[in-house]
Amino acid sequence: MRLLLLTHAFNSLAQRLFVDLRADGHEVSVELDIADAVTEEAVALWQPDVVIAPFLKRRIPESVWSTRLCLVVHPGPPGDRGPSALDWAVLTGKREWGVTVLQATGDYDAGPVWAWRAFAMRELATKSSLYRDEVVEAAVDAVREAIAKWTPGAVCKSAPSPGCWQPPMTQAERAIDWMRDTTAVVLRKLRASDGFPGVADSLFGVTAHLFDAHPASDDDLRRAPAGAPGDVVARRGPALLRRTTNAAVWIGHVRRHRGDGAPTLKLAATRAFAAECAALPELPVPLMRDDETWDELRYREHGPAGARVGVLSFEFHNGAMSTRQCRRLAAALHAVAQRATRVVVLDGGPDFFSNGIHLHEIEADQIDGGSAADASLANIEAIDDVALAILSLTDRLVIAALRGNAGAGGCFLALAADEVWAHRGVVQNPHYKNMGNLYGSEYWTYLLPRRVGEDRARALMRGRLPLGAREAHVLGLVDAVLTDGAHGFDAAVIERALALAADTGSTARVAVKAARREADERIRPLAAYREEELRRMRLNFYGFDPSYHVARHHFVHRKPHAWTPRHLAVHR
Repeated sequence: MRLLLLTHAFNSLAQRLFVDLRADGHEVSVELDIADAVTEEAVALWQPDVVIAPFLKRRIPESVWSTRLCLVVHPGPPGDRGPSALDWAVLTGKREWGVTVLQATGDYDAGPVWAWRAFAMRELATKSSLYRDEVVEAAVDAVREAIAKWTPGAVCKSAPSPGCWQPPMTQAERAIDWMRDTTAVVLRKLRASDGFPGVADSLFGVTAHLFDAHPASDDDLRRAPAGAPGDVVARRGPALLRRTTNAAVWIGHVRRHRGDGAPTLKLAATRAFAAECAALPELPVPLMRDDETWDELRYREHGPAGARVGVLSFEFHNGAMSTRQCRRLAAALHAVAQRATRVVVLDGGPDFFSNGIHLHEIEADQIDGGSAADASLANIEAIDDVALAILSLTDRLVIAALRGNAGAGGCFLALAADEVWAHRGVVQNPHYKNMGNLYGSEYWTYLLPRRVGEDRARALMRGRLPLGAREAHVLGLVDAVLTDGAHGFDAAVIERALALAADTGSTARVAVKAARREADERIRPLAAYREEELRRMRLNFYGFDPSYHVARHHFVHRKPHAWTPRHLAVHR
Protein backbone atom coordinates (compact mmCIF):
# COMPACT_ATOMS: atom_id res chain seq x y z
CA MET A 1 0.00 0.00 0.00
CA ARG A 2 0.95 3.65 -0.32
CA LEU A 3 0.89 5.25 3.13
CA LEU A 4 1.38 8.80 4.37
CA LEU A 5 2.49 9.35 7.97
CA LEU A 6 1.10 12.69 9.08
CA THR A 7 2.71 13.63 12.39
CA HIS A 8 3.46 16.65 14.56
CA ALA A 9 7.03 15.39 15.02
CA PHE A 10 9.04 12.41 13.83
CA ASN A 11 9.01 10.93 17.33
CA SER A 12 9.69 7.39 18.55
CA LEU A 13 6.27 6.09 17.48
CA ALA A 14 6.41 7.72 14.04
CA GLN A 15 9.92 6.36 13.49
CA ARG A 16 8.94 2.83 14.52
CA LEU A 17 5.91 2.86 12.20
CA PHE A 18 8.08 4.23 9.38
CA VAL A 19 10.61 1.42 9.88
CA ASP A 20 8.15 -1.45 10.33
CA LEU A 21 5.68 -0.49 7.61
CA ARG A 22 8.50 -0.13 5.09
CA ALA A 23 9.83 -3.51 6.19
CA ASP A 24 6.34 -4.92 5.51
CA GLY A 25 6.70 -3.78 1.90
CA HIS A 26 4.57 -0.62 1.96
CA GLU A 27 5.57 2.67 0.32
CA VAL A 28 5.78 5.19 3.16
CA SER A 29 6.26 8.94 3.04
CA VAL A 30 6.17 11.43 5.91
CA GLU A 31 4.65 14.90 6.21
CA LEU A 32 5.01 16.97 9.36
CA ASP A 33 1.73 18.56 10.41
CA ILE A 34 2.55 22.20 9.74
CA ALA A 35 -0.62 23.64 8.20
CA ASP A 36 -3.80 22.40 6.53
CA ALA A 37 -2.65 23.59 3.13
CA VAL A 38 0.63 21.68 3.51
CA THR A 39 -1.25 18.51 4.46
CA GLU A 40 -3.60 18.89 1.49
CA GLU A 41 -0.63 19.36 -0.82
CA ALA A 42 1.12 16.25 0.57
CA VAL A 43 -1.99 14.14 0.01
CA ALA A 44 -2.35 15.48 -3.53
CA LEU A 45 1.30 14.72 -4.32
CA TRP A 46 1.52 11.26 -2.74
CA GLN A 47 -2.05 10.05 -3.31
CA PRO A 48 -1.90 7.67 -0.34
CA ASP A 49 -4.29 4.77 0.14
CA VAL A 50 -4.38 5.60 3.84
CA VAL A 51 -3.15 8.52 5.97
CA ILE A 52 -1.82 7.40 9.36
CA ALA A 53 -1.52 9.97 12.13
CA PRO A 54 0.67 8.63 14.97
CA PHE A 55 1.12 11.93 16.84
CA LEU A 56 -0.95 15.06 16.24
CA LYS A 57 -1.76 18.19 18.19
CA ARG A 58 -4.52 19.45 15.85
CA ARG A 59 -7.34 18.03 13.80
CA ILE A 60 -6.77 16.62 10.33
CA PRO A 61 -8.52 18.98 7.90
CA GLU A 62 -11.96 17.86 6.71
CA SER A 63 -10.79 18.27 3.12
CA VAL A 64 -8.52 15.27 3.78
CA TRP A 65 -10.44 12.97 6.16
CA SER A 66 -13.64 13.31 4.16
CA THR A 67 -12.00 12.10 0.94
CA ARG A 68 -9.80 9.20 2.10
CA LEU A 69 -9.27 6.99 5.12
CA CYS A 70 -7.29 8.71 7.88
CA LEU A 71 -6.34 6.58 10.87
CA VAL A 72 -5.45 8.28 14.15
CA VAL A 73 -3.35 6.47 16.76
CA HIS A 74 -4.68 7.28 20.24
CA PRO A 75 -2.79 6.13 23.38
CA GLY A 76 -5.91 4.92 25.18
CA PRO A 77 -8.46 2.11 24.92
CA PRO A 78 -11.71 2.51 22.95
CA GLY A 79 -13.94 5.05 24.60
CA ASP A 80 -11.12 7.02 26.15
CA ARG A 81 -10.85 10.46 24.60
CA GLY A 82 -8.64 13.47 25.19
CA PRO A 83 -5.01 14.60 24.92
CA SER A 84 -3.92 13.52 28.42
CA ALA A 85 -5.01 9.89 28.18
CA LEU A 86 -1.75 8.34 29.31
CA ASP A 87 -1.17 11.00 31.97
CA TRP A 88 -4.49 10.13 33.61
CA ALA A 89 -3.81 6.40 33.35
CA VAL A 90 -0.50 6.75 35.22
CA LEU A 91 -1.85 9.20 37.80
CA THR A 92 -4.90 7.09 38.64
CA GLY A 93 -2.90 3.87 38.79
CA LYS A 94 -4.53 1.95 35.93
CA ARG A 95 -3.35 -1.66 35.80
CA GLU A 96 -4.18 -2.06 32.12
CA TRP A 97 -4.38 0.43 29.28
CA GLY A 98 -4.39 0.32 25.50
CA VAL A 99 -3.91 1.93 22.11
CA THR A 100 -6.75 2.58 19.68
CA VAL A 101 -6.54 3.13 15.93
CA LEU A 102 -9.65 5.06 14.93
CA GLN A 103 -10.94 6.82 11.88
CA ALA A 104 -10.57 10.60 11.81
CA THR A 105 -13.84 12.52 11.85
CA GLY A 106 -14.85 16.01 12.83
CA ASP A 107 -14.43 15.32 16.56
CA TYR A 108 -11.37 14.31 18.53
CA ASP A 109 -10.90 10.56 19.16
CA ALA A 110 -14.53 9.84 18.32
CA GLY A 111 -14.45 8.00 14.99
CA PRO A 112 -15.04 4.30 14.24
CA VAL A 113 -12.43 1.99 15.77
CA TRP A 114 -10.47 -0.03 13.20
CA ALA A 115 -8.25 -1.85 15.70
CA TRP A 116 -6.97 -1.66 19.24
CA ARG A 117 -4.54 -3.41 21.58
CA ALA A 118 -4.46 -3.70 25.35
CA PHE A 119 -1.27 -3.77 27.40
CA ALA A 120 -0.35 -4.12 31.07
CA MET A 121 0.88 -0.92 32.69
CA ARG A 122 4.50 -1.51 33.72
CA GLU A 123 4.87 -0.93 37.45
CA LEU A 124 6.69 2.28 38.43
CA ALA A 125 7.23 3.33 34.81
CA THR A 126 7.03 6.95 33.71
CA LYS A 127 4.55 8.13 31.11
CA SER A 128 7.33 8.74 28.58
CA SER A 129 8.83 5.29 29.13
CA LEU A 130 5.43 3.61 28.75
CA TYR A 131 4.90 5.58 25.54
CA ARG A 132 8.24 4.55 24.03
CA ASP A 133 7.77 0.87 24.87
CA GLU A 134 4.27 -0.48 25.52
CA VAL A 135 2.39 2.19 23.55
CA VAL A 136 4.70 1.91 20.54
CA GLU A 137 4.53 -1.91 20.47
CA ALA A 138 0.73 -1.93 20.79
CA ALA A 139 0.36 0.83 18.20
CA VAL A 140 2.44 -0.99 15.58
CA ASP A 141 0.34 -4.15 15.99
CA ALA A 142 -2.95 -2.22 15.88
CA VAL A 143 -1.94 -0.17 12.82
CA ARG A 144 -0.97 -3.34 10.98
CA GLU A 145 -4.35 -4.89 11.76
CA ALA A 146 -6.19 -1.75 10.70
CA ILE A 147 -4.51 -1.35 7.32
CA ALA A 148 -4.89 -5.08 6.63
CA LYS A 149 -8.67 -4.47 6.67
CA TRP A 150 -8.45 -1.71 4.08
CA THR A 151 -9.77 -2.12 0.57
CA PRO A 152 -10.74 0.70 -1.81
CA GLY A 153 -13.95 2.17 -0.51
CA ALA A 154 -13.82 0.08 2.69
CA VAL A 155 -16.12 1.19 5.49
CA CYS A 156 -15.42 0.28 9.11
CA LYS A 157 -18.38 -1.59 10.58
CA SER A 158 -17.40 -0.71 14.13
CA ALA A 159 -19.55 1.99 15.64
CA PRO A 160 -17.83 5.03 17.12
CA SER A 161 -16.99 4.49 20.78
CA PRO A 162 -19.32 6.50 22.99
CA GLY A 163 -16.79 6.88 25.82
CA CYS A 164 -16.17 10.19 27.52
CA TRP A 165 -13.93 13.16 26.99
CA GLN A 166 -11.13 13.51 29.51
CA PRO A 167 -9.91 17.11 29.60
CA PRO A 168 -6.24 18.03 29.46
CA MET A 169 -4.64 17.45 32.86
CA THR A 170 -3.95 20.80 34.51
CA GLN A 171 -1.01 21.72 36.67
CA ALA A 172 -3.43 22.05 39.59
CA GLU A 173 -4.19 18.33 39.18
CA ARG A 174 -0.50 17.49 38.93
CA ALA A 175 0.53 19.70 41.86
CA ILE A 176 2.52 18.18 44.72
CA ASP A 177 1.57 19.04 48.31
CA TRP A 178 4.88 18.41 50.02
CA MET A 179 3.31 18.71 53.48
CA ARG A 180 0.74 15.97 52.76
CA ASP A 181 1.79 13.76 49.84
CA THR A 182 3.65 10.55 50.54
CA THR A 183 6.58 9.43 48.42
CA ALA A 184 4.31 7.12 46.42
CA VAL A 185 1.94 9.99 45.57
CA VAL A 186 4.80 12.36 44.70
CA LEU A 187 6.34 9.78 42.38
CA ARG A 188 3.01 9.01 40.72
CA LYS A 189 2.43 12.71 39.93
CA LEU A 190 5.93 13.14 38.56
CA ARG A 191 5.78 9.93 36.52
CA ALA A 192 2.43 10.98 35.03
CA SER A 193 4.01 14.25 33.90
CA ASP A 194 7.42 13.02 32.77
CA GLY A 195 8.64 14.03 29.34
CA PHE A 196 6.03 16.77 29.05
CA PRO A 197 4.89 19.00 30.71
CA GLY A 198 6.54 18.17 34.05
CA VAL A 199 5.14 19.26 37.42
CA ALA A 200 5.07 22.98 38.15
CA ASP A 201 6.67 23.55 41.54
CA SER A 202 9.51 25.53 43.06
CA LEU A 203 13.04 24.85 44.29
CA PHE A 204 14.98 27.22 46.54
CA GLY A 205 12.09 29.67 46.14
CA VAL A 206 12.37 29.69 42.33
CA THR A 207 9.58 28.47 40.04
CA ALA A 208 10.55 25.31 38.17
CA HIS A 209 9.03 22.31 36.43
CA LEU A 210 10.20 18.97 37.84
CA PHE A 211 11.04 15.78 35.91
CA ASP A 212 12.95 12.51 36.23
CA ALA A 213 12.14 11.33 39.76
CA HIS A 214 13.51 8.31 41.62
CA PRO A 215 12.75 6.98 45.11
CA ALA A 216 15.41 7.31 47.80
CA SER A 217 16.67 4.02 49.21
CA ASP A 218 16.83 3.14 52.88
CA ASP A 219 20.59 3.75 52.73
CA ASP A 220 20.00 7.20 51.22
CA LEU A 221 17.58 8.05 54.02
CA ARG A 222 20.02 6.91 56.73
CA ARG A 223 22.86 9.01 55.29
CA ALA A 224 20.93 12.13 54.29
CA PRO A 225 20.47 15.10 56.62
CA ALA A 226 17.12 15.47 58.31
CA GLY A 227 14.63 17.95 56.93
CA ALA A 228 10.99 18.93 56.77
CA PRO A 229 8.80 17.74 53.87
CA GLY A 230 9.79 19.71 50.77
CA ASP A 231 13.32 20.46 51.98
CA VAL A 232 16.20 19.79 49.59
CA VAL A 233 18.85 18.06 51.72
CA ALA A 234 21.50 16.46 49.47
CA ARG A 235 22.74 15.96 45.91
CA ARG A 236 24.08 13.16 43.72
CA GLY A 237 25.15 13.44 40.11
CA PRO A 238 22.40 15.39 38.31
CA ALA A 239 19.85 15.05 41.11
CA LEU A 240 18.66 16.75 44.28
CA LEU A 241 17.24 14.79 47.23
CA ARG A 242 13.97 16.24 48.48
CA ARG A 243 12.21 15.13 51.63
CA THR A 244 8.60 13.92 51.56
CA THR A 245 6.22 13.25 54.43
CA ASN A 246 7.53 9.71 54.89
CA ALA A 247 10.83 9.43 52.94
CA ALA A 248 12.47 11.31 50.06
CA VAL A 249 12.76 11.43 46.25
CA TRP A 250 15.60 12.28 43.89
CA ILE A 251 14.66 14.99 41.35
CA GLY A 252 16.95 14.50 38.37
CA HIS A 253 15.95 17.24 35.93
CA VAL A 254 14.16 20.58 36.07
CA ARG A 255 13.11 23.41 33.84
CA ARG A 256 14.03 26.48 35.87
CA HIS A 257 12.13 29.69 35.12
CA ARG A 258 14.33 32.73 34.62
CA GLY A 259 13.41 36.19 35.75
CA ASP A 260 15.02 37.80 32.70
CA GLY A 261 12.61 36.05 30.35
CA ALA A 262 15.38 34.07 28.65
CA PRO A 263 14.41 30.67 27.21
CA THR A 264 14.23 27.86 29.75
CA LEU A 265 15.74 24.44 29.19
CA LYS A 266 15.31 21.09 30.85
CA LEU A 267 18.63 20.55 32.65
CA ALA A 268 20.12 18.43 35.39
CA ALA A 269 18.78 19.80 38.66
CA THR A 270 22.30 20.29 40.04
CA ARG A 271 23.22 22.26 36.91
CA ALA A 272 20.10 24.45 36.90
CA PHE A 273 20.54 25.24 40.62
CA ALA A 274 24.33 24.97 40.82
CA ALA A 275 24.82 27.96 43.11
CA GLU A 276 21.89 27.11 45.39
CA CYS A 277 22.92 23.49 45.94
CA ALA A 278 26.69 23.97 46.17
CA ALA A 279 26.62 23.80 49.97
CA LEU A 280 24.52 20.63 50.08
CA PRO A 281 26.29 17.42 51.08
CA GLU A 282 26.93 14.97 48.26
CA LEU A 283 25.81 11.37 48.80
CA PRO A 284 28.12 9.31 46.56
CA VAL A 285 27.54 5.60 46.13
CA PRO A 286 29.91 2.84 44.98
CA LEU A 287 29.69 1.60 41.43
CA MET A 288 28.94 -1.92 42.73
CA ARG A 289 25.87 -1.80 44.96
CA ASP A 290 22.35 -3.14 45.37
CA ASP A 291 19.57 -2.37 42.90
CA GLU A 292 17.59 -0.23 45.34
CA THR A 293 19.95 2.74 45.45
CA TRP A 294 19.63 5.05 42.45
CA ASP A 295 22.49 6.56 40.48
CA GLU A 296 23.17 7.05 36.79
CA LEU A 297 25.88 4.36 36.81
CA ARG A 298 25.90 0.86 38.30
CA TYR A 299 28.10 -2.19 37.93
CA ARG A 300 27.37 -5.81 38.82
CA GLU A 301 28.83 -9.22 38.04
CA HIS A 302 27.41 -12.62 37.20
CA GLY A 303 28.81 -16.12 36.85
CA PRO A 304 31.60 -18.17 38.41
CA ALA A 305 35.27 -17.24 38.76
CA GLY A 306 37.04 -17.70 35.46
CA ALA A 307 33.84 -17.09 33.49
CA ARG A 308 32.60 -13.84 35.01
CA VAL A 309 30.40 -11.35 33.20
CA GLY A 310 30.51 -7.69 34.22
CA VAL A 311 27.53 -5.47 33.44
CA LEU A 312 28.06 -1.71 33.41
CA SER A 313 24.72 0.12 33.32
CA PHE A 314 24.47 3.79 32.41
CA GLU A 315 21.03 5.34 32.41
CA PHE A 316 21.28 8.94 31.27
CA HIS A 317 18.04 10.93 31.00
CA ASN A 318 16.76 10.82 27.39
CA GLY A 319 20.06 9.25 26.33
CA ALA A 320 21.92 12.57 26.29
CA MET A 321 25.50 12.42 27.58
CA SER A 322 26.98 15.62 28.98
CA THR A 323 30.69 16.23 29.45
CA ARG A 324 30.31 15.37 33.14
CA GLN A 325 28.46 12.15 32.38
CA CYS A 326 30.97 11.09 29.74
CA ARG A 327 33.86 11.61 32.13
CA ARG A 328 32.09 9.55 34.80
CA LEU A 329 31.40 6.77 32.31
CA ALA A 330 35.01 6.75 31.05
CA ALA A 331 36.25 6.54 34.65
CA ALA A 332 33.83 3.66 35.31
CA LEU A 333 35.12 1.82 32.24
CA HIS A 334 38.69 2.17 33.50
CA ALA A 335 37.57 0.75 36.87
CA VAL A 336 35.77 -2.13 35.17
CA ALA A 337 38.96 -2.90 33.24
CA GLN A 338 40.61 -3.84 36.56
CA ARG A 339 38.00 -6.53 37.29
CA ALA A 340 38.60 -10.19 36.44
CA THR A 341 35.87 -10.68 33.84
CA ARG A 342 35.83 -12.42 30.48
CA VAL A 343 32.86 -10.47 29.09
CA VAL A 344 31.72 -6.90 29.76
CA VAL A 345 28.17 -5.85 28.86
CA LEU A 346 27.49 -2.14 28.29
CA ASP A 347 23.89 -1.76 29.34
CA GLY A 348 22.29 1.57 28.45
CA GLY A 349 18.95 2.83 29.67
CA PRO A 350 15.62 1.10 28.94
CA ASP A 351 14.43 3.93 26.67
CA PHE A 352 17.71 5.01 25.08
CA PHE A 353 21.11 3.35 24.89
CA SER A 354 22.63 6.73 24.06
CA ASN A 355 21.87 9.70 21.82
CA GLY A 356 25.33 11.23 21.90
CA ILE A 357 26.33 14.68 23.15
CA HIS A 358 24.05 16.72 25.43
CA LEU A 359 22.60 19.53 23.31
CA HIS A 360 20.61 21.08 26.19
CA GLU A 361 23.75 21.48 28.31
CA ILE A 362 25.59 23.02 25.37
CA GLU A 363 22.74 25.47 24.71
CA ALA A 364 22.68 26.37 28.41
CA ASP A 365 26.34 27.41 28.20
CA GLN A 366 25.41 29.74 25.36
CA ILE A 367 22.48 31.23 27.31
CA ASP A 368 24.70 31.75 30.36
CA GLY A 369 27.14 33.81 28.33
CA GLY A 370 29.63 31.09 27.50
CA SER A 371 30.67 29.60 24.19
CA ALA A 372 28.47 26.92 22.65
CA ALA A 373 31.38 26.02 20.38
CA ASP A 374 33.72 25.48 23.34
CA ALA A 375 31.06 23.46 25.18
CA SER A 376 30.42 21.36 22.07
CA LEU A 377 34.10 20.57 21.61
CA ALA A 378 34.55 19.64 25.28
CA ASN A 379 31.52 17.33 25.09
CA ILE A 380 32.67 15.61 21.88
CA GLU A 381 36.17 15.13 23.31
CA ALA A 382 34.67 13.56 26.44
CA ILE A 383 32.45 11.15 24.50
CA ASP A 384 35.43 10.25 22.31
CA ASP A 385 37.23 9.27 25.51
CA VAL A 386 34.36 6.88 26.30
CA ALA A 387 34.64 5.27 22.87
CA LEU A 388 38.42 4.98 23.30
CA ALA A 389 37.99 3.33 26.70
CA ILE A 390 35.71 0.72 25.10
CA LEU A 391 38.14 0.12 22.23
CA SER A 392 40.97 -0.25 24.74
CA LEU A 393 39.33 -3.24 26.46
CA THR A 394 41.30 -5.66 24.29
CA ASP A 395 41.74 -8.40 26.94
CA ARG A 396 38.05 -9.42 27.04
CA LEU A 397 34.92 -9.35 24.91
CA VAL A 398 32.65 -6.31 25.08
CA ILE A 399 28.94 -6.41 24.29
CA ALA A 400 26.71 -3.37 23.73
CA ALA A 401 23.18 -4.31 24.82
CA LEU A 402 20.64 -1.98 23.23
CA ARG A 403 17.64 -2.06 25.55
CA GLY A 404 16.44 1.19 23.99
CA ASN A 405 16.95 3.28 20.88
CA ALA A 406 20.26 4.80 19.85
CA GLY A 407 21.03 7.88 17.81
CA ALA A 408 24.01 9.77 16.39
CA GLY A 409 27.06 9.30 18.62
CA GLY A 410 25.23 6.70 20.68
CA CYS A 411 25.13 4.35 17.68
CA PHE A 412 28.88 4.58 17.24
CA LEU A 413 29.58 4.09 20.94
CA ALA A 414 27.78 0.78 20.54
CA LEU A 415 29.90 -0.09 17.50
CA ALA A 416 33.05 0.32 19.63
CA ALA A 417 32.00 -2.96 21.30
CA ASP A 418 32.80 -6.35 19.79
CA GLU A 419 29.14 -7.26 19.41
CA VAL A 420 25.88 -5.30 19.44
CA TRP A 421 22.76 -7.06 20.71
CA ALA A 422 19.26 -5.63 20.46
CA HIS A 423 15.59 -6.57 20.57
CA ARG A 424 13.22 -6.19 17.64
CA GLY A 425 11.74 -2.91 18.89
CA VAL A 426 15.03 -0.97 18.88
CA VAL A 427 15.40 1.84 16.33
CA GLN A 428 18.77 3.35 15.46
CA ASN A 429 19.67 6.59 13.71
CA PRO A 430 23.32 6.02 12.69
CA HIS A 431 24.03 9.48 11.28
CA TYR A 432 24.70 13.07 12.36
CA LYS A 433 23.63 15.27 9.46
CA ASN A 434 20.14 16.00 10.80
CA MET A 435 21.79 18.18 13.45
CA GLY A 436 22.97 20.94 11.16
CA ASN A 437 25.12 18.77 8.92
CA LEU A 438 27.46 17.66 11.71
CA TYR A 439 30.38 15.56 10.56
CA GLY A 440 30.48 13.37 13.70
CA SER A 441 33.20 11.79 15.81
CA GLU A 442 33.32 8.81 18.26
CA TYR A 443 35.77 7.14 15.83
CA TRP A 444 32.94 6.49 13.39
CA THR A 445 35.28 6.76 10.41
CA TYR A 446 37.08 3.70 11.82
CA LEU A 447 34.16 1.78 13.31
CA LEU A 448 31.46 2.04 10.64
CA PRO A 449 33.40 1.07 7.48
CA ARG A 450 34.99 -1.96 9.15
CA ARG A 451 31.49 -3.29 9.84
CA VAL A 452 29.58 -2.37 6.69
CA GLY A 453 32.20 -1.32 4.12
CA GLU A 454 33.08 2.13 2.79
CA ASP A 455 30.23 2.43 0.26
CA ARG A 456 27.49 1.38 2.65
CA ALA A 457 28.95 3.60 5.38
CA ARG A 458 28.68 6.63 3.08
CA ALA A 459 25.12 5.69 2.12
CA LEU A 460 24.03 5.34 5.75
CA MET A 461 25.49 8.72 6.70
CA ARG A 462 23.89 10.41 3.69
CA GLY A 463 20.53 8.65 3.98
CA ARG A 464 19.68 9.98 7.47
CA LEU A 465 16.90 7.43 7.92
CA PRO A 466 16.05 5.37 11.01
CA LEU A 467 16.83 1.66 10.97
CA GLY A 468 14.93 -1.11 12.70
CA ALA A 469 16.85 -3.82 14.50
CA ARG A 470 16.31 -6.44 11.81
CA GLU A 471 17.47 -4.15 9.01
CA ALA A 472 20.45 -3.12 11.15
CA HIS A 473 21.20 -6.82 11.63
CA VAL A 474 21.21 -7.43 7.89
CA LEU A 475 23.48 -4.42 7.34
CA GLY A 476 25.91 -5.49 10.07
CA LEU A 477 25.21 -2.77 12.65
CA VAL A 478 23.63 -5.32 15.00
CA ASP A 479 25.05 -8.81 15.58
CA ALA A 480 22.03 -10.45 17.22
CA VAL A 481 18.33 -9.67 17.74
CA LEU A 482 17.60 -11.61 20.92
CA THR A 483 13.89 -11.04 21.59
CA ASP A 484 10.79 -9.65 19.89
CA GLY A 485 10.51 -6.80 22.37
CA ALA A 486 11.97 -5.32 25.54
CA HIS A 487 10.23 -7.94 27.71
CA GLY A 488 12.72 -10.69 28.45
CA PHE A 489 15.64 -8.91 26.78
CA ASP A 490 17.65 -8.30 29.96
CA ALA A 491 17.48 -11.97 30.93
CA ALA A 492 18.39 -13.05 27.41
CA VAL A 493 21.45 -10.78 27.46
CA ILE A 494 22.74 -12.23 30.73
CA GLU A 495 22.10 -15.80 29.58
CA ARG A 496 23.94 -15.27 26.29
CA ALA A 497 26.80 -13.34 27.91
CA LEU A 498 27.32 -16.10 30.51
CA ALA A 499 27.42 -18.70 27.73
CA LEU A 500 29.97 -16.57 25.88
CA ALA A 501 32.13 -16.21 28.99
CA ALA A 502 32.04 -19.98 29.60
CA ASP A 503 32.84 -20.83 25.98
CA THR A 504 36.41 -22.09 25.68
CA GLY A 505 36.57 -20.55 22.23
CA SER A 506 36.23 -17.04 23.63
CA THR A 507 39.93 -17.03 24.61
CA ALA A 508 40.85 -17.42 20.96
CA ARG A 509 38.37 -14.71 19.99
CA VAL A 510 39.98 -12.29 22.42
CA ALA A 511 43.41 -13.06 21.02
CA VAL A 512 42.19 -12.44 17.47
CA LYS A 513 40.55 -9.21 18.58
CA ALA A 514 43.74 -7.93 20.24
CA ALA A 515 45.85 -8.87 17.20
CA ARG A 516 43.47 -7.09 14.84
CA ARG A 517 43.51 -3.96 17.00
CA GLU A 518 47.32 -3.95 16.94
CA ALA A 519 47.36 -4.44 13.17
CA ASP A 520 44.80 -1.68 12.62
CA GLU A 521 46.82 0.63 14.87
CA ARG A 522 49.94 0.09 12.76
CA ILE A 523 48.03 0.87 9.57
CA ARG A 524 46.47 4.02 11.00
CA PRO A 525 46.42 4.95 14.70
CA LEU A 526 43.12 5.69 16.42
CA ALA A 527 44.56 9.12 17.26
CA ALA A 528 44.68 9.92 13.54
CA TYR A 529 41.01 9.02 13.04
CA ARG A 530 40.11 11.14 16.05
CA GLU A 531 42.12 14.17 14.99
CA GLU A 532 40.63 14.16 11.48
CA GLU A 533 37.09 13.83 12.84
CA LEU A 534 37.68 16.64 15.33
CA ARG A 535 39.18 18.83 12.62
CA ARG A 536 35.92 18.51 10.70
CA MET A 537 33.88 19.01 13.89
CA ARG A 538 35.74 22.22 14.72
CA LEU A 539 34.53 23.58 11.37
CA ASN A 540 30.96 22.73 12.46
CA PHE A 541 31.48 24.40 15.84
CA TYR A 542 33.67 27.40 14.94
CA GLY A 543 33.36 27.75 11.15
CA PHE A 544 31.42 30.22 9.03
CA ASP A 545 28.43 27.88 8.54
CA PRO A 546 26.09 28.27 11.55
CA SER A 547 23.85 25.31 10.59
CA TYR A 548 24.74 23.22 13.65
CA HIS A 549 24.12 26.07 16.09
CA VAL A 550 20.80 26.93 14.43
CA ALA A 551 19.66 23.29 14.37
CA ARG A 552 20.66 22.78 18.01
CA HIS A 553 18.79 25.92 19.09
CA HIS A 554 15.65 24.85 17.24
CA PHE A 555 15.86 21.33 18.67
CA VAL A 556 16.27 22.20 22.34
CA HIS A 557 13.68 24.98 22.25
CA ARG A 558 11.20 22.82 20.30
CA LYS A 559 10.80 25.38 17.56
CA PRO A 560 8.05 24.36 15.13
CA HIS A 561 9.13 22.93 11.80
CA ALA A 562 8.80 25.15 8.74
CA TRP A 563 8.95 22.20 6.32
CA THR A 564 9.38 18.45 6.26
CA PRO A 565 12.95 17.26 5.61
CA ARG A 566 13.17 15.91 2.08
CA HIS A 567 14.71 12.60 3.09
CA LEU A 568 11.40 11.85 4.86
CA ALA A 569 8.99 13.54 2.45
CA VAL A 570 9.47 11.15 -0.48
CA HIS A 571 6.48 12.75 -2.20
CA ARG A 572 8.40 16.03 -2.43
